[in-house]
Amino acid sequence: MIEFLSQPWPWFVCGPLITLVMLLMIYFGKSFSASSSMRTICAACGAGKFSDFFNFNWKDQLWNLLFLGGAVLGAFIATQFFPNAEPIAISEATVADLQALGLTPNGNEIFPSAIFSWENLFTLQGFVFMVVGGFLIGFGTRYAAGCTSGHSISGLSNLQLPSLIATIGFFIGGLIMTWFILPYILQL
Repeated sequence: MIEFLSQPWPWFVCGPLITLVMLLMIYFGKSFSASSSMRTICAACGAGKFSDFFNFNWKDQLWNLLFLGGAVLGAFIATQFFPNAEPIAISEATVADLQALGLTPNGNEIFPSAIFSWENLFTLQGFVFMVVGGFLIGFGTRYAAGCTSGHSISGLSNLQLPSLIATIGFFIGGLIMTWFILPYILQL
């Protein structure tokens, strides 16, 4: 059983499981978004006293916090008790492209330590990636009224036009970042 749980699951298992979760959420009249969980946390901590955006009955969203907590707990259990000894599978073409940009991917790293490290935080490149990038992600999530999980999974499951527009914007932004902005930032 542990061997089965510790290996990567194929799309034809994970996809239907995500679909099942989305159908259950639609049935119960709920929608999931990681960014709405952050709003709920801020409301629970009293941010409604300072901004009307956080002034709502956060207890109605308690299930969302449990869902987020389950995701964090599941990630912790997976990394601590089911470590995958195999390196992350990266295509040779991607490795070549990254090396051309000056990055040497390590098959055991999810994020390149050459970029995402405490030492790099205090460089111009690190500041742009982590501080400016973090601000843009937070601003974009608020401006788009949700994040990729909320729009691309939950919103599209509910056939919401704003979620379709946001998802198209996510893909366009990702392509622009990958092909035009990232090579420039890596040269900083």
